[in-house]
Amino acid sequence: MSISSRFAVGIHILSLIEFNKDGISSSEYLAESVNTNPALIRKIIGMLKKAGLVEVHPGIAGTKLARQLSDITLLDVYKAVNVVQKHELFSVHENSNIKCVVGRNIQDTIIPILSTAQSALEKVLENVTIEDIVKDITEKENLDKRHS
Repeated sequence: MSISSRFAVGIHILSLIEFNKDGISSSEYLAESVNTNPALIRKIIGMLKKAGLVEVHPGIAGTKLARQLSDITLLDVYKAVNVVQKHELFSVHENSNIKCVVGRNIQDTIIPILSTAQSALEKVLENVTIEDIVKDITEKENLDKRHS
């Protein structure tokens, strides 16, 4: 099982809005880049709006960033699209057999380790901004153009 693709799509949407800042970033436009349907894009945009990352105005086509690129971290996106709840990245099976030495102790043994792993992931995401993503995409695009 992997982390929901809503996370990557959220990053994609925010990055594309920046690249298209002089145009209209409608759900149809964004969906074309993501190669998905506009309804999914609208759902994710709704989540990003609720988190204060984008602005959407009724009756006006397009989505705008609500913050500076440098003020939006990947952790903000991760939390906005409800990838996982706090300390729930890893699911641990419940109802183990308490008559078994492993079944009786496995949860208390692995939950602290898994919680530490989730915290490490979130720390990495907290230190990368959408600005970093946009800069990297721009560098890759410029490199591709030089090699063409």
